[in-house]
Order: sequence, then structure tokens, then C-alpha cells
Amino acid sequence: MQIIEMKVLRSIYYTHTHFLHRNLSRTPISLSFFSRHFHSSNPRFSLNSLETDGTQRTPHAWTAYEGLTPDLSTPTSRHKGITQGNESASGDETDVEFETHRTYGKEKNANLSDGDKTQMAENARYIPKENTDGMSRKKAFSVNGFGLGDIVGNKKKGKSRVTWVCENCGYSDGQWWGVCRSCDFSGTMKRFSEVETKNRGLEFSETLARSWLPKDAGDVEPVKLIDVNSGVKKTDYRIPLFGPFGSEVARVLGGGVVPGSLVLIGGDPGVGKSTLLLQMAALIAEGHDSYQPTCVVYVSGEESVEQISSRAERMKIGANELYLYAGTEIKDILTKIQSLSPRALIVDSIQTVYLKEVTGSAGGLPQVRECTSALLRFAKKTNIPVLLAGHVTKSGDIAGPRVLEHIVDAVLYLEGEKCSSHRLLRSVKNRFGSVDELGIFEMSQLGLQVVLNPSEMFLSDQNSDSEFLAGLAVAVIMDGSRAFLIEIQALCVSSSTVSRHVNGIQASRADMLISVLAKQAGLKIQENAVFLNVVSGVSLTETAGDLAIAASICSSFLEFPIPSGVAFIGEIGLGGELRMVSRMDKRVNTVAKLGYKKCIVPMSAKKSLATLDLGELEIIGCNDLKGVINTVFTKN
Repeated sequence: MQIIEMKVLRSIYYTHTHFLHRNLSRTPISLSFFSRHFHSSNPRFSLNSLETDGTQRTPHAWTAYEGLTPDLSTPTSRHKGITQGNESASGDETDVEFETHRTYGKEKNANLSDGDKTQMAENARYIPKENTDGMSRKKAFSVNGFGLGDIVGNKKKGKSRVTWVCENCGYSDGQWWGVCRSCDFSGTMKRFSEVETKNRGLEFSETLARSWLPKDAGDVEPVKLIDVNSGVKKTDYRIPLFGPFGSEVARVLGGGVVPGSLVLIGGDPGVGKSTLLLQMAALIAEGHDSYQPTCVVYVSGEESVEQISSRAERMKIGANELYLYAGTEIKDILTKIQSLSPRALIVDSIQTVYLKEVTGSAGGLPQVRECTSALLRFAKKTNIPVLLAGHVTKSGDIAGPRVLEHIVDAVLYLEGEKCSSHRLLRSVKNRFGSVDELGIFEMSQLGLQVVLNPSEMFLSDQNSDSEFLAGLAVAVIMDGSRAFLIEIQALCVSSSTVSRHVNGIQASRADMLISVLAKQAGLKIQENAVFLNVVSGVSLTETAGDLAIAASICSSFLEFPIPSGVAFIGEIGLGGELRMVSRMDKRVNTVAKLGYKKCIVPMSAKKSLATLDLGELEIIGCNDLKGVINTVFTKN
């Protein structure tokens, strides 16, 4: 027998014995309701006992277990008071009341008959009789809704706040005292439950944005695809950005800023996110496309208006319609800019703004998610583009929930090394353009400046005494839709303690190329330590640089410098053969524009490049590594 069953039997025995023993000389009471098994008893509301003065007996209550339904109920009973030495034996003078204030458990009466259900209802709630003082037992134990059910297991449902308010004077208190502590009236305290609800960011944004919309904006119906842009000029699809800086940013965005879009720009601290956004705000405010200045609002939660103005003065920015505002509360920001009706809104940064209706501090996951959703709804409703600055974590990802990058329309990353002034603007997500574009800038005193020749970032100066450099080769790689020329350096050292070391190149790829050179080209480099390096810290990941890596190793091993003005494009197979790579025409055109004289390519690519106008550039085709060595490393 389990412990719970033993407790139930003990309670049944004790209650029956105690109750029968105390009522032998009093009014007989029907025990039909004792078919229910007593679950527990409360000492505060024990069975009637004779007071010391013999004038009044205390009421009693218990929590009982229903036999027909697995429920717990709390009935109350009361016997009329008797005086000492005089006990009533009449059943009419006994008043028994039962009041089920709260029931736990689920009623399982699906299989019961109608008669059983009726009997259950009568047992569950017995209408009390009035006492001689005119006050029912329910009123004695339940004043204005406060009864035994609130004492015996008052289970809290949901997140709510209970307040007791006096209906006479309006005094409110968080606890029931029986009488009003302000006017001293009894029975006037009423119970009120206030459920706490919080308005979400999306609801708030929709309410605020609705005031900006035309009156018939809510009557939205499905529209044919061909009718969406009918009557709209193509120049209105995007907000153009003029000038060299604007053209470079527009390249990454896919042609300009799309009205109603939400763009997120991330980057390391101090890389230049605020500078980039301030320059973009100035370009839009100048309004070159509309031939008149347009309003743009720049909101900062990290800097004061005076600090932003000082930075703009240093960068020579003097747009007349560029408004500055320092604030962090979304409701306050959208309310203040409503009268301006700006063409674009810049928020720096999303981790510093917050919504009062959302729990958590600014920068937390709920705040970042809801603030971004609110700004997205605002942008879509008003057709005003919103540009956001975002912080990044130690791993380089945007700080906040991952859903943040799913909410926005475009995600741009501004990258740069601490020891370098160059900055790269990449697109990792763009709903309105390609993600293969790359913008290259240089940080200066006047802000970000466009780099006209990106390859100069990765090419070293030819400042040696001789005209040639040994162990150096130039490769052509692609990043998005742009081609770059990078330098690869190699050093072969005999009798070294280190077998090989690579920097910027995959170690497995370097081992394969060294093995191919030893096997297929006949170079005896097994006893030499090979060091490989990519200039400017670039990581070479595509196979188009295989030929340049092999050429640099051969140049260092043979101690034969490669003439300047020679570039290498091609992939190397395990048999030593040269293979084509993608976008050969784009790579070769870039080499020709930079003034190179020769370009070594696979033989299969030479035929397809014969139709291009490459000026003075000479295309040299080779079938394998032996052909490359005989062509490049041979004295004329």
C-alpha cells in the first residue's frame, strides 16, 4: 500500500471517529455526504468545538475528495450555537451548509447518467440558510468574493495583479483587510484583477506609421504584376548616389538605395560605419537627382549632436537639409521626424535604441528584434528607406539574434585591417541586387575615398636594384564581379629545420602543388624548405592562383627572377596540366588595363581570348608545367 493511500485511510478513520464521538449527545446529522473520502483537514477550520464560555462554536471546513469525480472541494458547515448545559436535540435547529469554493482536477462525468449528474450538482453546492443574525455563512466566510477558496489553494492563473478597491471612497489596497482602512466601512472592498499586457514593437510601429498613410491605404487588394510599376518611372525605383564615392556604394547596393528598404551595415568598432552612413546621408540630402535638396534625418544613440557636427565639419560636409538628432527611444524618434517627412532615415546604431513596451535593456535580444521589426514596418508603410548601423561580436557576426539578418533587406559588412587604411564594403545579403559586388575605399582625413586602382593594394613597389625579383609571381583573382592582381612570394631554402610554411594559402593545396612540381616538372625540391606568402594578408582560396604559386616556387628554386609585367592565370591538375578557370575574359581585361605586357594562360583559354581587344598585352598559352618553365624561365 502506498503512503498516499495510508494517509487517506487514516484521515477517514480519524474524521469519522472524531465527528461521531462529538455528536452523540447532539442533533443527529445525516452522514450521506461522508461517502466522499476526506483528503485532508485544516486545523484552523477544525470540527466544531465548545468554546470556553459555551456561547458559540467555531465553524469548520475541510477539503474533501469527491467519489464520483476526482476533484477536491472545500465545503463549510456551521451548527447553531448552544449554551452550556443546554443542548438542542431537534434537527430543525441544526444548520448545515456546504459551499464548494474551488474545484481542482478535470471532471470525468462523461459516462454518468443524468440522475447522477444532478445528484453531483446538489452535493457540490448546498444553498445555505440564513442565520438568526441575518448573515449567511457564505457572507461570514466570503466577504465580497474573498472566501475559503482563496485560502485553500488559490492557484495563480497567468500574470495578473489583484487590487482591492473600496466602492464607498475609492481607496485601493493590494491586500484585503475586511474593512476599508480609509473610511472604516466594512463589506465595501471589491476585488479587481488586472492582467498585464504589453504592446509589441510591430503593433506600435503600425499604429505610428498609419498616421503617415493616405486615408485609403488600408483598402489593399491583390494587384497584377504588370500593373505594379505601371506609370512609375524607372528612375524612381532607386535613390541614386552620385560622385565616385556614391558610385562605389551604389555598386554594392545594386544600383542605389531602394525606397522603403531596410539596410544593415555592420563592422568592427572604429572601422568607419558612422563615417560611411554620414557620407551617404549627405549625398541623399544634396538631392542631385531631384535638382533640389531633400530632407534626411541622421539619428545617433552613441554621439551627441555636437559630436556629429564636429565630424561632419572635419569631413567638409555641409548639406543644408541634413538633420541631426540624438535619441534612443523608437517612439520618440518616429514622432519627432514625422513633421519632417524625410527622404531617408539613418539610425546609428540598432543596439542603442529601444522600445518602452518591450522588456530588457537596449542591445538585448528582444529589444534588437522588436526595434528592427518596428523600423521595417515603418519603412514599408511610409516608403522611406532606413539605414542601420550594427555592432559585431568577437566572431565577426552581427550582434543580436540571427533573425535580425533575416528581417532586413540588405546586409553590408565594412571590413578593414588595423594596420591598413583600406576598407572593403561587401554585400552578404541583398534582395535588390547581387551579393558578388565589392566596394574598395581608403580612410582619410576627409572620410572614405574611392580607390581607383584596387590592385595597387596588393602589389608591392618594384624598388629593388635590379629590374626583376626572384620568387615573386602575380596572380589574378576574382572577388564578386571585380578582378584583382595579387602578389605571391616563395622562398626555397636548403638544409632548413622547417620543411615548409605557408601564409594566406591552404596548406593542403600548397603540398599538392609542391608534389606536382617534383613529380611532373622534375624539380628536385624534396630536400628544400618551401615558404609561401600572399602579400597584404590576402587569403587565396580559388584555384586560379595555382599557376602563380608554382611559378613563384620555380623562380625561387631556380634563382631565376620573373620579369615584371607578367601575370599568371590557371589551375594545375595532378598530371601537371593547365586547366581553365571561370571568367577568363574579365581577368585578362583587368591585366591589360593595368599595363601588363604578358599573361600566361592555359592553351584552351588562348583560343577564346583571341577575339578580345587587349592592346599591347600578349597572351601566351601553355599545356602543362613543363611548357610554362620552358617559356618563362629561359634566357632569350
